[in-house]
Amino acid sequence: MLKKRLPFVALLAATLPVSAQIPPSILPAMNELPPLQTELVFGQRIAYYEIGSGPTLVLVHGFASQARFDWGRVMAPLAAHHHVIALDQIGFGHSDKPAVDYSIQTFVDFLGEFLRVQHVEHFDLAGESLGGWIVANYTIQALSPANHGAFQLPVPSKLILEDAAGHRVLAGNAHVAGSLAEAEGIAIVFHNKSLVTDDLVRRSFEMKLSANDGQTERLFRDNPKLASETVQGKLGGITIPTLVVWGGNDELVPLSDGQDYAAKIANAKLVIVPECGHAPSIEKPEQFLSAVEQFLH
Repeated sequence: MLKKRLPFVALLAATLPVSAQIPPSILPAMNELPPLQTELVFGQRIAYYEIGSGPTLVLVHGFASQARFDWGRVMAPLAAHHHVIALDQIGFGHSDKPAVDYSIQTFVDFLGEFLRVQHVEHFDLAGESLGGWIVANYTIQALSPANHGAFQLPVPSKLILEDAAGHRVLAGNAHVAGSLAEAEGIAIVFHNKSLVTDDLVRRSFEMKLSANDGQTERLFRDNPKLASETVQGKLGGITIPTLVVWGGNDELVPLSDGQDYAAKIANAKLVIVPECGHAPSIEKPEQFLSAVEQFLH
């Protein structure tokens, strides 16, 4: 099966010009981003960034992260041709953090309600890492014949999976960095370790302390329901055009998972970003944008 998919795989080395400047910092300052807005979803405040006009593209960040970190370098360039919405998921970032047993379904339900409240009906959907696991499950449910009624999920037109988790439950116990030395663990996200400067460690540590989302991390990782929420055996339910973008040197989610996503989703395209770790949108934004713009146009 995988051999038949190989003609659809692209090894991304060249880039296309983008219409808006990419913030030079790995972690953009808040004043480099659109104004942060909030929306009440199931009575909880969901924070989000909104920028640009055109077809709507919804961006969903990964585990223990937020929109500023995962999407901060690509929001403005994408907004040159798209209406971009990047939300902090419930329990993370600037959004509210209720003490519940977080599961993939929690995030799917909140994403669906957020889109309904925002009256977003026609959109493309992208997710990074845990966000990829969430949007994959969201899309499977949205395309299911059972998707009807008061809580019907708006159906995306196209799907983008960036180094998406979901093939297995996250390994190990949740560990929330409580010191600068532990905050240096952010290096696992990157292939180019020189990007992990003292300034990045300090600023990312400050961001995590401000987010105060350690409880969410533990409640999610400790939830036994996750074992039934993997994508194993379900990817045939994704029948919309799908782009799978993967860092060729991802230390967190192996490239083989990306190849499996591309092999089991009909007509999916796999783009491998060489010399890149877990998040091309952060480490290699030019290559990420090149792949995404070609796919969406």
